[in-house]
Amino acid sequence: MRKILYVIRELGVKELSPIWSSYTTKWNGNDHIQTHRYAVVTVCENWLMKTVTDSPDVHIKERLSLIELGFRQKENEIATLNASEISESEQLLASLSPSSLRLPDDPQEGARKRREINTAAFRASVDELNARFRQAGYPLNYHNGFIQISTDDLVQKEVETPFWMLVSDPVWKNVDLDMKEALDRRDSDGRDPEFYAARALESTIKIISDQKGWTHGGEKGAHSYIENLASKKNGFILSWESTLLKEFFTHVRNPIGHGAGNLQMQTLSRQQTEWAIEFSMSWIKNLIRRL
Repeated sequence: MRKILYVIRELGVKELSPIWSSYTTKWNGNDHIQTHRYAVVTVCENWLMKTVTDSPDVHIKERLSLIELGFRQKENEIATLNASEISESEQLLASLSPSSLRLPDDPQEGARKRREINTAAFRASVDELNARFRQAGYPLNYHNGFIQISTDDLVQKEVETPFWMLVSDPVWKNVDLDMKEALDRRDSDGRDPEFYAARALESTIKIISDQKGWTHGGEKGAHSYIENLASKKNGFILSWESTLLKEFFTHVRNPIGHGAGNLQMQTLSRQQTEWAIEFSMSWIKNLIRRL
C-alpha cells in the first residue's frame, strides 16, 4: 500500500483507480446499496490495464514507476532480511517447509537456505523483467532499485548486469549511488555525468585500499590511492594498469572536478561520456572481483 500512496502523491491524484464499488439490491421491496472494497492488487491491476487516454509516453512512464517501486520495495525487504540475525520464526518456517525445498535438518541452516531461495527467486524476477524490456524493444534495465536506460545489449550483459550485482553489497553503497547519478545525468542530458562515474571508480579504489590496510593517511587524491594498489609490495594492479587509471583521472575527472579558471571548460561528447561511464563500470567490476 505504501508504494501506491507514493505513486498517488507523485501523480497528484486521489487514487490510482476506484477503491470502492457499489451496486443496488432489492430486499423486502426496498433498494439497498451494497459496497465492496477492492484489494490493493486489484486497484493496481485496474490502473495498469487502463485504456490510454492521454500521451502514450506519459501513460507508460507512469506505470513503469509503479513497477519500479514494487521491485525496489521487495529488494529492500530482502536486503534488510538478509542483513539481520535469523529469527526463531524463520527457523520454524524452515522446519515446516515442504521436503521438495530440500532444506537442511539444522533450523539455522534451513532458514539461511530459505533466504537464499527467496533471493534467487527475486533475481529471477528481475531477469524476467529485463528480458521483457528487451523483447519489447525498450532500451531499459532494472537494477538495484531503479529502471534506467541501457543502449548496448553486449555492454548490458557483460558489464552492467554483473556490475550492479557486485555493488549491491552495502559496502559499495556510495559507488552504487554515484553510478546511478552518472546514468541519470547521462539520460537527461545533465551536466558532467562522467564526473560521477569517475567518483564511483575513485570510491572503489579507496575502499579496496582501506580494506587491504594499505591506506596510510597521507594520500593526496586518487593517484595516491592508485599507488597503494600498484606498489610492488601490494601488487593488486600492475604498473601499466596504474598508468591507465591515472591517465583517466588526469584527463577526464580532474578537469571537471576543478575550476577551469580562464581556460575553456572541458565538455565531453555523448560518445565520450558513454565511454567514460563504461570504462568506470568495467574497472569497478574488475577491481571488486580481484578481492
